[in-house]
Amino acid sequence: MTQYTRRRFIEHSLLATAAIAGPVAPTLARLPRRRSANEVIRVGVIGVRGRGRAHIGAFKQSPDSEVVAICDPDEGVIGPSMEAVPGASYHRDLRRMLEDPSIDAVSIATPNHWHSLATIWALQAGKHVYVEKPISHNVREGRIVVDAARRYGKVVQHGTQSRSHVATREAMQWLHAGGLGKIHLVHALCYKRRQSIGAVTAPQTPPATLDYDLWTGPATLEPLRRTNLHYDWHWVFNTGNGDIGNQGVHQMDIARWGLGRTELPKRVMSCGGRFGYVDDGETPNSQIAVYDYGDQQLIFEVRGLKTPAFHGANIGVIFHGEHGKLVSSSYSKVVVFDHDGALVREFKGGGNHVQDFLDAVRAGTPASVSASPLDGHLSTALCHLGNISYRLGTPRALAAAMGDGFRGDAAARDSIERLQSHLRENGVALDTTDGSFGPWLDFDPATERFTGFRADEANTLLTRRSREPFVVPERV
Repeated sequence: MTQYTRRRFIEHSLLATAAIAGPVAPTLARLPRRRSANEVIRVGVIGVRGRGRAHIGAFKQSPDSEVVAICDPDEGVIGPSMEAVPGASYHRDLRRMLEDPSIDAVSIATPNHWHSLATIWALQAGKHVYVEKPISHNVREGRIVVDAARRYGKVVQHGTQSRSHVATREAMQWLHAGGLGKIHLVHALCYKRRQSIGAVTAPQTPPATLDYDLWTGPATLEPLRRTNLHYDWHWVFNTGNGDIGNQGVHQMDIARWGLGRTELPKRVMSCGGRFGYVDDGETPNSQIAVYDYGDQQLIFEVRGLKTPAFHGANIGVIFHGEHGKLVSSSYSKVVVFDHDGALVREFKGGGNHVQDFLDAVRAGTPASVSASPLDGHLSTALCHLGNISYRLGTPRALAAAMGDGFRGDAAARDSIERLQSHLRENGVALDTTDGSFGPWLDFDPATERFTGFRADEANTLLTRRSREPFVVPERV
């Protein structure tokens, strides 16, 4: 990727005036101000190395918005974005960007550990917010985002794009109307090949173009102990949530949506590990999380090694009902099969998640968004609960112990046995390789707290102490 040099930055940005050593002042005086909801919505994009570039493209394509500012603590990654919107201002520190009263809305595509705090600060600054999944890095801060959205009355849309797709919306409505009969089990899958991120023997030096303190924000400031700062933060618990909280949030959301659940489960258990290579990643590349709602069960499966599809899906959701199966392996095409495997129905149609957000901003109706902050919180919290059980797990040999907690549970036992076969096919020696076998944890959906066995340990992982001055408030 081409470095965006100081000279090129000055050439392309009419507003750049600050040096690399400090935050860039928010200077938008030369840009026209459109303050009416009936005119163009002025957007600032926070985090532009990866997903944020797609945000810029989507906002540029809409006649209802223009990107007037971008923000990223690493000046070395902003080149393509500044070239895409050469009239936009650049801010290294998102606080400086949020001070600009001419910005109507922000989109947040930072690493996970910044999502909640950036959303809260933006709301407090009077901005509407489009925030990428997951809405939070831990359960407690996700609930605070929900409270902040209600308190400040601005539009907040969560980046679970399937909620804007016609096919998925109609399929969910069909499920809720009883089209599949009673649903007793849902499998959600993230079968996504992940390579090793490598291993280092000593702390690495962050890029010279990066303000590492700003990048770390509310997370714990630690030495960089991986080769690649960017993207591989997903696989370290300090900043990421593994694939269950990365890609998996989308499938978790569809699963919960189809079940019609507006509360968190009563019990959760998770097991797995990081298999097939030794590297600096902490999060599991192979994981099973089981969620008990009493009369319904949700099983989430993560596989980062080479694997075939399950019921036709690699990244998808399978609803098992009285009358057959509904398989969502694409947001724009959802299919239904009877118990004999015959196709009985298809749902088709795409959507525009960013436009749905802009429509809600223009109308001034926060409740009209496709993916509400509450939906984002509940679906993301499911991922966090699974990771909490996993992190409290006991190391045991894969061959003998992984299925112990699922005695009498045929569906969960089947998931374990299929995972064991999958690992053998990828050369993992089950007799000599340990996995993390998490405890069953009881959970109170009303208080969003664990109860009973190991509750004290589990509840400490529902939140964390933010680092000054990047503090997620206890309440808003």
